[in-house]
Order: sequence, then structure tokens, then C-alpha cells
Amino acid sequence: QVQLVESGGGLVRAGGSLRLSCAASGVIFAINAMAWYRQAPGKERELVARITSGGLTNYADSVKGRFIISRDNAEDTVDLQMTTLKSEDTAIYHCQVVAGPHHYWGQGIQVTVSS
Repeated sequence: QVQLVESGGGLVRAGGSLRLSCAASGVIFAINAMAWYRQAPGKERELVARITSGGLTNYADSVKGRFIISRDNAEDTVDLQMTTLKSEDTAIYHCQVVAGPHHYWGQGIQVTVSS
């Protein structure tokens, strides 16, 4: 059974930093991409950052220069270092893992940025 366990969310003041982590277990196929998405209240889920197995990354324009995604292929983990946080970064953040034909999602973790 595939499990994605997210950690590191919480409440932070604007301008502060948080680091999200996601650990995958039980994945049978080789993991291709790992990503973080977020969903703010009343808005659709959006891609925040993605990283391929080869280390190629892409980011939402709104987080470029502030967020960094990284992964450990040996441990099947993906992190999101978030800096200079803004109130508009407030959302539930979800980890996604793409392995073979399958897309797996974490339960989501709350990030709240107070202004």
C-alpha cells in the first residue's frame, strides 16, 4: 500500500520560512516526478513545484526565487524549502508522486502565513 507522509507545515509570519517534507513508501514502480501542489480556500489546486528523477525542476511563477524543491531518490523523499513567505502562500499543500502509470497524493498539510 502506497503511503505519502507529509510534515513541516504550520503557522508562520509573513517573511518567514518553512520546510515541507514528504516521504513515500510502498511504491512499486520507479518514481518519475515528485511535486508539491497547493489549494487555497475557494481556489483550485495548483502546481507549486515539480522535480524529475533526473533533478529537473519547474516552479509556479508566484514562488520562483522563494521556494526550492529537492528530492532524495534513495529515500523516496521530496522537500520544499519555502522562504519569504507571503499571506497568499496560505493553503493546504499536497505532495504528489508519479510512479509508472500511477499518481499518488498525500493527505495534505496546512501552511498558514500571517500578515
